[in-house]
Amino acid sequence: MKRIGLLSDTHSYLDPHVFKHFEECDEVWHAGDVGNHIVANKLEDFKPLRMVYGNIDHGSIRNNYELDLRFDCEGLDVFITHIGGYPGRYNKRVTKIFQENPPGLFICGHSHILKVMNDKQYNFLHMNPGACGHHGIHNMRTLLRFSVGDGKVSKLEVIELGKRGKIEEEE
Repeated sequence: MKRIGLLSDTHSYLDPHVFKHFEECDEVWHAGDVGNHIVANKLEDFKPLRMVYGNIDHGSIRNNYELDLRFDCEGLDVFITHIGGYPGRYNKRVTKIFQENPPGLFICGHSHILKVMNDKQYNFLHMNPGACGHHGIHNMRTLLRFSVGDGKVSKLEVIELGKRGKIEEEE
């Protein structure tokens, strides 16, 4: 059983509370738009990091991270990309991947909208952790924390970091 901390769309801002919320996690997964290497390095120094680049990430971020990640976690086939869509509204690129070989868990970011949904057409769980940075359309900054074991997701928690634009004092 692995405990996972999932975030996306930091846009160059990493809330210090992330470290407290992900303290018990075995890995951190970032679904793109990290913004800069400072955020990426802080996450890499903290826990093992699996991260994809997003549409705002350029240069060395794109050189050091992949567009897509596909891997096994505790018997669960996981696919992470930044821009993917959601059940019934996937983009053409990921739709083709799902038609050929759907994962057990699909994770994306980009929309800044927190969503966790079962995809009945392709028979997998879809997650978008929302956005935890201050740039974007979201009102509340969010993270997800969950466990993976025996090929299944369990103990899923939504964590709210506070309103976008409001920077909390470090504790």
